[in-house]
Amino acid sequence: MIREVLRMGDPRLVQVSRLVETFDTPDLHALIEDMRETMQHLNGAGLAAPQIGVLLRVVIFGVHANPRYPDAEEVPDTVLINPVLDPIGDEIEDGWEGCLSVPGLRGVVPRFRRLRYSGFDARGERIERTVEGFHARVVQHECDHLDGILYPMRIRDFSQFGFTDVLFPGQEVQDD
Repeated sequence: MIREVLRMGDPRLVQVSRLVETFDTPDLHALIEDMRETMQHLNGAGLAAPQIGVLLRVVIFGVHANPRYPDAEEVPDTVLINPVLDPIGDEIEDGWEGCLSVPGLRGVVPRFRRLRYSGFDARGERIERTVEGFHARVVQHECDHLDGILYPMRIRDFSQFGFTDVLFPGQEVQDD
């Protein structure tokens, strides 16, 4: 089922989400399916459960030959529950981000270039990956939602934050 995505200003988006304690349940699978359908419907790169009003530590993400990200490497379809992010090194990379919860706007956000993430899939199987670049950016963006952080909170230079149609006139750039 396609769910409504909460927009910036909704108090649920700035709350810290709870750990998932039980895996492989019908409710958890239904939540993930709703998240997938919602993300695909909006052509997003990822979605966090709090964005649809469910305050659980669940994110999904994946990018495959998406015209919105022509230069981005593919990111495998992933369900990541109770994630832990560990930066590798201190290298920070600036990059443009948008968000389904902050529609019509984009901004340059600093993120760790490389990181290791771990967590669980829907069945409770452990996931561990070391990633960099766009993949690392997507994971950090989605996991921020679990701690009540929206990407504008991370922007350092507000001259690089604005409405998509003004920043990128004539380009079809949608929200993440």
